[in-house]
Amino acid sequence: MNKVILMGRLTRDPEVRYSQGERAMAIARYTLAVDRRGRRGGNGDDSAQTADFIPCVAFDRAGEFAEKYFHQGTKLVVTGRIQTGSYTNRDGQKVYTTEVIVEEQEFAESRAESDANRANFQHQAAPAPSADAG
Repeated sequence: MNKVILMGRLTRDPEVRYSQGERAMAIARYTLAVDRRGRRGGNGDDSAQTADFIPCVAFDRAGEFAEKYFHQGTKLVVTGRIQTGSYTNRDGQKVYTTEVIVEEQEFAESRAESDANRANFQHQAAPAPSADAG
């Protein structure tokens, strides 16, 4: 059985493209930053938190939903399956890929929590005003 369940935050807004053909289908790609449950270091220091960055692909209605409602920092729970593949890049090198094909996706926090976290993230990312400005 190939089943994965992830909870994490979007590293940036989803990239959405639409397939060509008679019935255009949304294809949303996004990356989830998933915190690792790690063992504490020998010195008890938990300050070095690590995360895995998992590429996800949502198709059709799930892709349209991601385009409309998901933004950088949104906390999600995603279920799906792992899919691997490979291709040859322009330099002739074989590149191996691994991504999660989304079957279900849902918010992992309320809208108020999400908005507060997004505001906090934007505040942290903004440059601090200079103390010696005149």
